Amino acid sequence: MNNFHRFFLCIILISSNAFSQKEKTSFSVVPLGVMGGIDEKNLSSYLIAPANTTDYICLDAGTVNAGIEKAIENKTFKASTSEVLRKYVKGYLISHAHLDHVSGLIINSPADSSKTVYATKKCMEMMENHYFNDQTWANFGDAGPGFHIKKYHFQTLDLAKETLLTNAKMTVKAFPLSHVNPFESTAFLIKNDNNYALYLGDTGPDEVEKSNNLRNLWTAVAPLVKAKQLKGIFIEVSFPNEQPDKFLFGHLTPNYLMKELHVLEELAGKGSLENFKIIITHLKPPAKNIAKIKEQLKAQNNLGLKIIYPEQGKKFEL
Repeated sequence: MNNFHRFFLCIILISSNAFSQKEKTSFSVVPLGVMGGIDEKNLSSYLIAPANTTDYICLDAGTVNAGIEKAIENKTFKASTSEVLRKYVKGYLISHAHLDHVSGLIINSPADSSKTVYATKKCMEMMENHYFNDQTWANFGDAGPGFHIKKYHFQTLDLAKETLLTNAKMTVKAFPLSHVNPFESTAFLIKNDNNYALYLGDTGPDEVEKSNNLRNLWTAVAPLVKAKQLKGIFIEVSFPNEQPDKFLFGHLTPNYLMKELHVLEELAGKGSLENFKIIITHLKPPAKNIAKIKEQLKAQNNLGLKIIYPEQGKKFEL
């Protein structure tokens, strides 16, 4: 009987330990917007924070207020919309200056609190010259044309240099992407302790863009995949496979996503992407195309990926 009790206790301890390891997370993610158009209430925007904190950085900001309201409706947040915006959101990482990635930042700026907006040089120049220019919109920043309200600190990111994210206890490295070459977009490698998440703004495949940007990015993160330190990749798939290359406009299809992820697997080692989390972003309507994209990704997933389709306002963890 004693031996049985010891054996039973041992099994419980092993199971508990395995469960706790499995459940241990590094990042909390709250999608504020997940689509690539045409609903202005649901455009690219993802809050990410160290697990069990509310120190969020907003990855792109196509939709902000409507996404926070949806998260409150889903009981993801118990605070008011204003409190989440002003206190939980510590800053913004903007991948590129297309309106579907910045309109929420612009429109909500009068109601926001002081914080930092991070972007690469070309992206920051576009926002300063075309949006926060004291003509199209008041300049809520501390640089660029016109009168500076100085609510936002505009911080330019140096590529591949680790930068501390103010008040968020995370760091970021920016990598260039091609979004209709030579127009640039950005990938952000977010670090919390020794774990990482990778967010890609809009990007076309290297093959179509005549670029090595994605291969260079995969080369940089392959060691993190191999070491199981990279907890997930946010990456767009905008069109189904039937979309002709000349009408991709700097976006991915299921075919091109899988081609690119095969390059990553080759660099990280065979089987390295088994059960790896791929968060699909920027799905473009109509609904029949989105359904087709999901069917094609399921059929072509020969790497054993764990494909996640984020839902607006519903928290998940990495």
